[in-house]
Amino acid sequence: MQHTKLRGTVQRCNLSTWSNNPSFWSRSIRNHIQRGSLRCALLAYKQTRQEGLYDSSVVPLLLKACASLSFLHSGKALHAESIKAGSESDLFIGTALLATYAKCGVVRDARNLFDTLPKRNVVTWNAMISGYLRNGDTESASLVFEEMQGKTQVTWSQMIGGFARNGDIATARRLFDEVPHALKDVVTWTVMVDGYARKGEMEAAREVFEMMPERNCFVWSSMIYGYCKKGNVTEAEAVFNRVPVRNLEIWNSMIAGYVQNGFGEKALQAFEGMGDEGFEPDEFTVVSVLSACAQLGRLDVGKQIHHMIEDKGIAVNPFVLSGLVDMYAKCGDLVHARLVFEGFAERNIFCWNAMISGFAINGKCREVLEFFGRMEDSNIRPDGITFLSVLSACAHGGLASEALEVISKMEAYGIDMDIKHYGCMVDLLGRDGRLKDAYDLIVRTPVKPNDIVLGALLGACRIHSDMNMAEQVMKLIGDDSVTAANSHNVLLSNIYAASEKWEKAERMRRIMVNGGSQKTPGCSSIIFSDSCG
Repeated sequence: MQHTKLRGTVQRCNLSTWSNNPSFWSRSIRNHIQRGSLRCALLAYKQTRQEGLYDSSVVPLLLKACASLSFLHSGKALHAESIKAGSESDLFIGTALLATYAKCGVVRDARNLFDTLPKRNVVTWNAMISGYLRNGDTESASLVFEEMQGKTQVTWSQMIGGFARNGDIATARRLFDEVPHALKDVVTWTVMVDGYARKGEMEAAREVFEMMPERNCFVWSSMIYGYCKKGNVTEAEAVFNRVPVRNLEIWNSMIAGYVQNGFGEKALQAFEGMGDEGFEPDEFTVVSVLSACAQLGRLDVGKQIHHMIEDKGIAVNPFVLSGLVDMYAKCGDLVHARLVFEGFAERNIFCWNAMISGFAINGKCREVLEFFGRMEDSNIRPDGITFLSVLSACAHGGLASEALEVISKMEAYGIDMDIKHYGCMVDLLGRDGRLKDAYDLIVRTPVKPNDIVLGALLGACRIHSDMNMAEQVMKLIGDDSVTAANSHNVLLSNIYAASEKWEKAERMRRIMVNGGSQKTPGCSSIIFSDSCG
């Protein structure tokens, strides 16, 4: 797979110039890496090796590229060539190899290398600790940490951050409190605040934040992110307004926070304010703003953002691509959604999900199945979100046999069904009049059915006037949710009335009155056009 990706990069890398001078290729490799063209750098190196040239000084840089791309096979090839050249014991190459193995998930190989290195420096020790933490082995990380002499700010910060990311915030705080005063810099404080914020413990995050002797932009962003994640946009705004000097990352955090909490208009206003302060948007900005346009159905603004991306030359990575597809689809413009999608060759799972979901929400069931097939053919593995969109389309299109095939594929991929997947199947079987099959599915499912799933089946019972099944569903509902039970009682009463079972209908009505049941009044939202036409 890695060789295929590299072959597809040859034409873009401009590697036609030939030279048998090793320094020429070293410069070429370094230039590619500085520009972020990691695949091009690996291709340039491959070309030098085919001609028998070798320069050990670029190997650590190439190993970092392998780690960033998760190209384990290429990393092992570099390791083998280093052994042949007698440079595997070089401290910088050995440390880079260790970090590559750890980042690619083969920690045992990283540890074997660590144990056999003739020399180790502080970077080597930190790389080993980071490798264990990255792969969730906090116990081994602690053992190496205790053995290490000359711990640095980086050592302490990665231990605090690693334990926090692995869910052990108490140990992270203990380590933070143990950091020697001379080593407790702004990064150490920031990592602790960020650990609390990502875990949703905003009171503790605020306590540490307020004690900080100095603050950087990252800690302000962490606080905004944490409050937005908790749904407390007011506090996030208060923190945002306290920032002495804002940068692009802080603006992006606030805009993304608005979008995540459904404040699309505020997100667009913040985007405008960001521009007024002279900041140029990046990929992260446009992904959030496109999501705001999708929420609001603002196709006009979404098109402006699309034009701005093209005019400013903002990199269209798979996330920007999926944001554009999602915006056009949710605004009902499937023509442009498909044009954008088909215009890019490199599509990840998010791009495919955006296109399939777009067809699903617009009722294009056959297109959903077509693109689902194309996705499988392109060797992109579908996930639970993909299957939810496909099942939802099948449910709304009444495609029962196709839905059952989709369920079989879920099992083949080893993806567990959750309550939403079961809800789609119950809805589909209920619409199709297969109430017994829907009921059996609910009873068999390892996931406890929620009120929405049971309500969908009860609604199907009403459509098909199946009183007996409705009574069985009501037994499943029980008294778990008073509000839901009340609304379902209304449905059951209507089913009895439709079947002319007046006594039972009246009895249900009395239960609702005595229990204080009240039908929630409906409401509609109307969007007025600016024009009077």
